[in-house]
Amino acid sequence: MLEDSAEDLYDNAPCGYVSTLLDGTIAKVNATLLRWLGHDRDDLVGRRRFPDLLTVGGRVYYETHVLPLLHMQGELGGVALEMKIADGTRLPVLLTSVVKKGPGGQAQLIRTTVFDARDRRAYEQELLRASQQAELERDRAQQLARTLQQTLLPPALPEVPGVEVEAYYHPASLDQVGGDFYDLFPLTAGTWGFFLGDVSGKGADAAVVTSLVRYTLRSGAIDDPEPADVLRHLNAVLNHTNPRLCTVIYGRIRPDGTGATVTLACGGHPPPVLIRADGTRELVRMPGGQLVGVLPVARFTTTTVHLGPGDTLLLYTDGLTEARIGADIRYSEEELRDDLSGPATARSVIAAATGLLASFGAGVEDDTALLAFSVQPPGATSPVS
Repeated sequence: MLEDSAEDLYDNAPCGYVSTLLDGTIAKVNATLLRWLGHDRDDLVGRRRFPDLLTVGGRVYYETHVLPLLHMQGELGGVALEMKIADGTRLPVLLTSVVKKGPGGQAQLIRTTVFDARDRRAYEQELLRASQQAELERDRAQQLARTLQQTLLPPALPEVPGVEVEAYYHPASLDQVGGDFYDLFPLTAGTWGFFLGDVSGKGADAAVVTSLVRYTLRSGAIDDPEPADVLRHLNAVLNHTNPRLCTVIYGRIRPDGTGATVTLACGGHPPPVLIRADGTRELVRMPGGQLVGVLPVARFTTTTVHLGPGDTLLLYTDGLTEARIGADIRYSEEELRDDLSGPATARSVIAAATGLLASFGAGVEDDTALLAFSVQPPGATSPVS
């Protein structure tokens, strides 16, 4: 049975060993480290200091940080430096050093183990390149998602005489296209159509359905302006062409001499919040309105609301009212109603709702779309967006 001698084990170990005096002068070095660096033993022992074998930056760091810590702690491990090879190239290494003390506790030598870190360095560089590439791909995906999302929302809302209009979209994730949507567009003279809703799911598939929904709602409103009929048309299209469902409120608004008349049709969507000029608030419930796209023939409910001067109507998606505000607690439609104080304007209500979203932080787990209308008091002018 072959056994290595202690000296052979030291000299031909799979790592480098070097012992130095306290001033750094090399007292002993094994053959492995000599082979790595391309030096003869006589060139180093008693002639060179260990810091001289390091690169300029490594030598400065060794003398200003490593040596003081060794004298204080007596040992130090995992120091990443680079050593100079005789041919001018560099060897990345990891150093572990301990101070040898004599019987009286006085420091005598510094023993250092040198590990070849070339494979580790190559791995770290490859990992860094992969991380940078992943970050680049993430940035591209986010840019694509933002661009695609912008195509699903109106670039600007038209002006409605005597009515202040404000909208907001909050993406829960920058990496995915959401399924929430809204729009406002002119119908006939003096009447505007609008909608706000939420397609199930996220990503490119949801974006395709969102685009289909927006196109279908607009085209259906031109053919038949009755809100419930518009939703019936959308339901027929989704039920026959796409398995996804959505919730949506479609409506039309017509300013008149005393404010504006709003007719709403609901397809399984959360109820709007109505804030009167005197500060009273209520949820405009339309019970019975079914989800869009589930059944071949669906039932939709309709209601009419008159907005007087100072009144505001807020439409929203459930990303707001289903935000998590505790371990097992979610925000609610009733809490939203109570948190929106009046009197208010479309702009102030949207600001209040976005403030709520910000306060929920990570509790907002879904995208949120907001659309608000308010009738301006007599003599008021439309705000500049």
